[in-house]
Amino acid sequence: MLQRILVGGCLALCAAAIQTAYAADSVNFEVTLAANASERPADGRLFVFLSQRDQGEPRLGPNWFRPEPFVGLDVRGFAPGEQRRIESSADAFPEPLAQLPPGHYRAQALFDRDLDHHHPGRAAGNLYSDVLEIDIPESGDFRSSFVLTHVVEARAFPASETVEEVQLRSEVLSRFHGRDVQDYAGVALPESYASEPERRYPVIYIIPGFGGSHRDAARYAAKRHTLAEGEVEFIRVVLSGDCKWGHHVYADSATNGPRATALVTEMIPEIERRYRTISTPQARFVTGHSSGGWSSLWLQVNYPDVFGGVWSTAPDPVDFRDFQRVNLYAEPPLSLYVDEADARRPIARRGGEASLYFDSFGQMDDVIKRGGQLRSFEAVFSPRGADGEPVRLWDRTTGRIDPAVARTWETYDIRLKLEREWPTLGPKLAGKLHIWTGELDTFFLEGAVKLLAQSLEQLGSDAQVTVVPGKDHSSLLDAELARSIRQQMSAKFRTSSEPAATK
Repeated sequence: MLQRILVGGCLALCAAAIQTAYAADSVNFEVTLAANASERPADGRLFVFLSQRDQGEPRLGPNWFRPEPFVGLDVRGFAPGEQRRIESSADAFPEPLAQLPPGHYRAQALFDRDLDHHHPGRAAGNLYSDVLEIDIPESGDFRSSFVLTHVVEARAFPASETVEEVQLRSEVLSRFHGRDVQDYAGVALPESYASEPERRYPVIYIIPGFGGSHRDAARYAAKRHTLAEGEVEFIRVVLSGDCKWGHHVYADSATNGPRATALVTEMIPEIERRYRTISTPQARFVTGHSSGGWSSLWLQVNYPDVFGGVWSTAPDPVDFRDFQRVNLYAEPPLSLYVDEADARRPIARRGGEASLYFDSFGQMDDVIKRGGQLRSFEAVFSPRGADGEPVRLWDRTTGRIDPAVARTWETYDIRLKLEREWPTLGPKLAGKLHIWTGELDTFFLEGAVKLLAQSLEQLGSDAQVTVVPGKDHSSLLDAELARSIRQQMSAKFRTSSEPAATK
């Protein structure tokens, strides 16, 4: 039955499922853009997410470890009041739409038109439908209709007396992308900041992992702790690696643009203009976990005269001879999908058991199209292709690595950069490199850290590289390690800063 209802003064299709029997087996989703939901036609990607869970909004998926079916379709000129159909030929995960298992689902449509947020379901300005209850039959055609009537609202920054947001129009990023690009940071001020107006403070630049943002600054303000003997107070600046393709990891790249340059030439000077920082390299430290761990190490290595030390935890692959257990430089080229014994390659584990595999995880990324972890790597490390998108590292059918593309990734191989530039970098990095990883890292990241440690030892570096027994990706950065990092930063600041700055 087709009904019409008034939505915000405009007629729109009712957000109720429509099921009709046809001769051939197929599943189709019809999605209408409500007449009052947009001022003009827009380009983007249209999704329908399905779930057999009782709660939550399907558009907020997919969950990496418990993914459910969804489909995606690129659309151009999607106009208010217009209907588009997602048919069985659309991109789909984990199987084509025609192979969707019969059963009861909760389903939701989403129109992704955002530019600067990796998660389509959370990106401000994107449009979505109500959640529908649908039943996919055993056989026969199935059609379900959705209406995009809701807009994802921008999340408010959790500001307080000690937490502030810095929003800055980036000239270098705006010039690169040909549009206005805003850069963000969250600043957590020390307790004494307001009561000691003449005092200046060292700064820790913190880079969250994949999915994190500058809004995480509120957590650092909430986690107040009594200073131990020898510890100093820091201003904590939480950065945001979030971008259209996932996490830009603060590397200048062909797709994401000059992100490191923007940080060093624009954001850091702005922080030092607004706040009472000690504006010397000896008082600037950088840290991060996971993708933030890679980012922080990359920044320290590339800007050794800007930062006084890095404390990197569970970094993404720092040596591409072990890219989550795959040697990207192997000859003949390896497959990401299967190992030499033709067994599926896992990309993650839980409790010692494989829980994610390269082939299915990569397929999920490709249906999302932007914002997934593996596509995020390509957006940083690959050049741009003729289509304007990052060149793909591996064949999506066989998983075979393209050696020509792998060679372009050498630019971002931290181990290679250190080896090639050690005569210059070595003296500048003395006493500045601190890296931890768990022995049982969830995403098999410990192997690359071990290789980097071997290389640094051969180079004669004094880097501190620690593999922590029994720890995985999430359990590594516990209270004990966090306390140790604070104490090391405090000691480093006290011994290397000018006496006048060490109040």
